[in-house]
Amino acid sequence: MRLFIKYQAVIGLEVHAELQTKTKMFCACPVVDLTTSAPNTAVCPVCSGLPGALPVVNKKAVEYALRVALALDCQIANTSLFARKNYFYPDLPKGYQISQYEYPLAQFGKLTIDTVNGPKVINITRVHMEEDTGKLTHITNEKDGAYSLVDLNRAGVSLLEVVSEPEINSPEEAVAYACTLRDIVREVGVNSGDMEKGVIRFEANVSIRPFGSAKLGTRVEIKNLNTFRGMEKAIHYEIARQSRLLDMGQLVDQETLGWNEELEITYSQRSKEEAHDYRYFPEPDLPPLVIEKEWIAEIRSQLPEMPRARLQRIQNSYELNLDDARLVTSDLATTQYFEEAVRQANGIPAKTIANWVTGQIFSWMNSSRENITQIKVKPDHLVLLLQSLQKEEINPNIAKTILEEMLKTGKTAGEIIMDKGYRQISEASVIKELVTKVLNDNPKQLVDYQAGKETLANWFFGQTMRAAQGQANPQVLQEELEKQLQEKKS
Repeated sequence: MRLFIKYQAVIGLEVHAELQTKTKMFCACPVVDLTTSAPNTAVCPVCSGLPGALPVVNKKAVEYALRVALALDCQIANTSLFARKNYFYPDLPKGYQISQYEYPLAQFGKLTIDTVNGPKVINITRVHMEEDTGKLTHITNEKDGAYSLVDLNRAGVSLLEVVSEPEINSPEEAVAYACTLRDIVREVGVNSGDMEKGVIRFEANVSIRPFGSAKLGTRVEIKNLNTFRGMEKAIHYEIARQSRLLDMGQLVDQETLGWNEELEITYSQRSKEEAHDYRYFPEPDLPPLVIEKEWIAEIRSQLPEMPRARLQRIQNSYELNLDDARLVTSDLATTQYFEEAVRQANGIPAKTIANWVTGQIFSWMNSSRENITQIKVKPDHLVLLLQSLQKEEINPNIAKTILEEMLKTGKTAGEIIMDKGYRQISEASVIKELVTKVLNDNPKQLVDYQAGKETLANWFFGQTMRAAQGQANPQVLQEELEKQLQEKKS
């Protein structure tokens, strides 16, 4: 704990999200799945960097970038410029990356995150477009030794970079920021947020300073953090490492670090570059990118409700607690399912619907690997089931059984109740007879109960429910059982 008391962490995040267009940023090559496509099959003279090939900006990529920038409440530049970012690496075929630097697409946005101390606004420095690099695969074997293979299928894929101000002060806040931003790029339909496929990647700039100091410490950049848990661990580790160095009177080197997931340590990759190291200059093969105000207004009008706003609306409109509201708004499709069920509820509380969606239905989706748009139970069919439960035609346990059958077969609750004979038994005379038989059939347990082992009341309840094949009205059964047990005591 001393580390976090003595020093304050100062963290900025750079987020690279693939804009999931059909073609690449500056050419007509298709964007392919790297896990299933043969290497170097989606490549042309432009993205492979052949001399004389000329880039052309992908309009759809610009539209996607604008969606994110507007969702982050950024100021959109009427005119932005592409630049050449020069550095040599084997998976960068041109020897430079086309990016944006001095004149980005958008600046000065903000993102609100939830922290243990309440909401916190993190300012967005810039949002700009660039192209992705290829992919290197490093191989070592006894025959050939160590070597690397280059796949250019990813080279030239549209990327969006979102850079935050250094206003994040803990690993937990960094994860909250990353999760919130991922939710937004998914919501506006430009990125799947699938971290396993590398379509969204995070880099953390981390420094520390004594509490109360306004001067920023020396920062390091941790590259390619591809899990939220890994990001949190990497930042924790780096804060501790830098704290030990300062405690010993040593300096923190400005450098680029990698994160070893297995060893859970950072390691040096290279000294940290500054902007001048990249020798930025305007891309001579691309004209200035001019964005018309009418296009911005059109895109703004088409934006969906943002995740945070949706969470607040659902929580307030339907009087759900925060945890339930977060589950119901975990994605747009789930929210739409829930709200459609509420619209048809006809007296069933929204809280009840939320409980069944986030309970039984979520459990089914976890085991079946279906999403809510794929399940066989539509909102109106769920409502019909809950109406049967509300009318006490079935009891809660039977309702769960029926819902599972509905999810498996696509049948309605009414069909399953009819086929299986699941109507709830509520007749007092029938339940009285069932209780009497169970007590008479279990004299030893009854004697133990009369001797003071009162927990056997629950056992008798279970036996009677089993005799009723789960169809007894629990409330009527409980009342009758208590009555007969009291009579047996006296």
